[in-house]
Amino acid sequence: QVQLVESGGGLVQAGGSLRLSCAASGGTFSSFAMGWFRQGPGKEREFVATITSGGNLRSYADAVKGRFTISRDNAKNTLYLQMNSLKPEDTAKYYCAVRRTDPYSIKIRSIAYDYWGQGTQVTVSS
Repeated sequence: QVQLVESGGGLVQAGGSLRLSCAASGGTFSSFAMGWFRQGPGKEREFVATITSGGNLRSYADAVKGRFTISRDNAKNTLYLQMNSLKPEDTAKYYCAVRRTDPYSIKIRSIAYDYWGQGTQVTVSS
C-alpha cells in the first residue's frame, strides 16, 4: 500500500508562485511514474503533469505548459510541482498520484493511476 501526502498549497496572488510537494511511503518510489492532477470548484479532475520513474520524460497539460515544472527526488521519495505565474483559473485542489504500470511511458488519464493523496488546496486571488 502506497501512501501519499501533499503539502505546499495555500493562498497566493495572481502572478505568484508555489511549490507543491508529495511525500510517498510504502513502496519503491523510484519504480513508479508519478502525476499531478487538479480539481477546481464545479469541475472534473484534470491532468496537470506527469513524470516517468527515472525522471527523464515529462508531460504537461497545455494550460500549465511553460509555467509549471514537475520534478522528483527519488532519494527523498518526493515529487514536486513548481508553479509560477499563477492565474485565478489555477485555483483547485491538487492531487499527486502513483502509476505502477509502464512507468517508462507517459500517461495522462487518471484511470491509469493507482494511488492518490488527499490533496492540497491552491487558491489564486486576482
